Amino acid sequence: MSEHGPGPIRHRSWLEVRWRQLNAAPPPVFRAVLSSLLVAVVLGGLFLAYDLALDSGATLPGGDLRTLAGVVFVVAVAGLGAWITYLVVPQPGRPGVRSGWSAALGLFAALPIAYLTLVVLFQVVKPLLGR
Repeated sequence: MSEHGPGPIRHRSWLEVRWRQLNAAPPPVFRAVLSSLLVAVVLGGLFLAYDLALDSGATLPGGDLRTLAGVVFVVAVAGLGAWITYLVVPQPGRPGVRSGWSAALGLFAALPIAYLTLVVLFQVVKPLLGR
């Protein structure tokens, strides 16, 4: 009788590892990221429109409040992302029960997404629009 151990471990490329992680993401994490991303895209589009309007010479009430708008954007994405995640992600092991765990997951997903959205909007999209 011969012992057959496991064969050699196949080395996966960096891209293949990330692709497998993306395809096997836990549903609560996927929902948290998706809800925050949707909020960030919608609010980011509004923020970019405001910025482009000011760049083109529009005179809006209150003047140039881009810094305040940026802070409001990040706070709104974090708050709405946490709230929506609270609504759509149940506590692990307790189906149908909502808890602070869900909101915390949404908050931790929303903060990096808010900042990455700002980078993409103002470093990629805005220059592509020719402004």
